[in-house]
Amino acid sequence: MPLLIVALGVVFLLILMIPLKFNGFVALILVAILVGLLEGMPLNTIMDSISEGIGGQLNDLVLILGFGAMLGKVMADSGAAQRISNTLIGKLGIKRVQAAMLIVSFILGVTMFYEVAFVLLIPLVFTIVRQTNLNLLYVGLTMSIGLSTTHSFLPPHPGPAAVVGVFDASMGLTLLYGLIIAIPVGAFIALLWPRLSIVKKMNPSIPEGLISTKEFKEEEMPSFSASVISALIPVFLMAVLGAAEIGLPEDHGFLQVMEFFGSAPIALLIALLLSFYILGVRIGRSLEDVMKSCVDSVKPMAIIILVIGAGGAFKQILVDSGVADYIQALTEGWAISPILLAWLIALIMRAALGSATVAVMTAAGIVLPLVESSGASFEMMVLAVTTGSIAFSHVNDPGFWLFKEYFNLTVAQAIKVRTTYTTALSILGLIGVYILNNIIG
Repeated sequence: MPLLIVALGVVFLLILMIPLKFNGFVALILVAILVGLLEGMPLNTIMDSISEGIGGQLNDLVLILGFGAMLGKVMADSGAAQRISNTLIGKLGIKRVQAAMLIVSFILGVTMFYEVAFVLLIPLVFTIVRQTNLNLLYVGLTMSIGLSTTHSFLPPHPGPAAVVGVFDASMGLTLLYGLIIAIPVGAFIALLWPRLSIVKKMNPSIPEGLISTKEFKEEEMPSFSASVISALIPVFLMAVLGAAEIGLPEDHGFLQVMEFFGSAPIALLIALLLSFYILGVRIGRSLEDVMKSCVDSVKPMAIIILVIGAGGAFKQILVDSGVADYIQALTEGWAISPILLAWLIALIMRAALGSATVAVMTAAGIVLPLVESSGASFEMMVLAVTTGSIAFSHVNDPGFWLFKEYFNLTVAQAIKVRTTYTTALSILGLIGVYILNNIIG
């Protein structure tokens, strides 16, 4: 019966978000209340669980999302993103344009959301296509796949960072393991997909009227080294923490220091503070202008933060109502891998809802009871959920429409290209999780 109630809650969530077009935050809170009531929780207990779930989910995650968004916006407004792109294209040449776009997308994608980095890089894609007469998808698809990979596989992006919090996993180890999987998987799909016959047959023209991004002059941009350092400081610090957690005893002094400096909020804060100078004052931007970038970056984050908080509320209802214990007892004898189950639930929710954030939070809440009893690494369980959430991007995903419009594709063409590549990334990501889990297990 408890699982039937959860299933009804998920169906209700689908109804609210798909035909009724409810906002994800409102829908998740309503579903959390419904499941709590049907499970027999007292009204005051339901409210306490929702409050506890939201607070527990958003504790340091608010810092991660806020600092990450600010850093990405400061990089964009300073010309650092354009500098990285221009330099790599110039060094590698047009013949290696795909490799250049892949490197750029990985560097920028670690700290920037998919949509932000996509809009920043698409003018460069159009410029290259105009100059070389290369196929638009041949150049741009590699960039999009690289950004999709980092956004879905790696913290400090919202989905992976939120699931790390739910599972109480290590952010540093999740990033380290995620990089090990994301780089080969993302590179393989990014270099393969533009060469598929079904993609090569498409030769869309550059759309008119979509470019409004500022083109920086040479003297306006920071140096290449300053731009790359700003983007990779948090990655470096979190990766060092992950390596220290693997190789050092818990009481080692260096590990204790890195647990502070390598934590995602502090790593991002350090990078942000340094960017105020090297991407701001040092290149002639006033602190007031830099602070404006920070303020502008946070506004679009509000709804993402609310949705993640509501997902935490739903998770807490499942725990406090006894559903979590029921799921754990029920699945103790199951032959199905908890990694596969987590991936499947996230995949189904993503295909149904379109929102990767809602998908990972729902899946994380459902499989949470299996995490400790599964024997699998907490970090591998995080990656199982997040790799599942990238699959089946289609017409209910805002990113799908961004991709379709900027590449000037029909809906059918966008499905053939984007839906297939996101699903391929998801499947290969799952295989990578299994392989790495066996190695570290």
